Amino acid sequence: MSTHNELGVKGEIFALEYLQEKGFVILEINWRFSRIEIDIIAKQNQTTVFVEVKTRSSEYFGFPENAVDSVKQKNMATAAEEYLEQHNIETDVRFDVISIIMKNNQPEIHHIQDAFFPYDIES
Repeated sequence: MSTHNELGVKGEIFALEYLQEKGFVILEINWRFSRIEIDIIAKQNQTTVFVEVKTRSSEYFGFPENAVDSVKQKNMATAAEEYLEQHNIETDVRFDVISIIMKNNQPEIHHIQDAFFPYDIES
């Protein structure tokens, strides 16, 4: 496995632990619809939360959350709609981003709730 893939896997583990500590119930990890993957699907109270995790070793090339562009947001929205339909879920929905920068092998976690509203994205 390449170094950046290993970093991504570590980041997802840190994100899972972080969400569980915050009381989220994890529903799915790396859920796929077609070629689209949602890193984490969780429930917080009565809200279904779709989470994208981005991990970097530094801010040199920008903050990790900046990699969640409009294409990624649209793809997440498409997959989220499918997940909700497949599981017959009718709850509030939220899209979060967990941005992680590894410093001295320790994660700096930035959780951005309501990071985007995909239905407001221009085509």
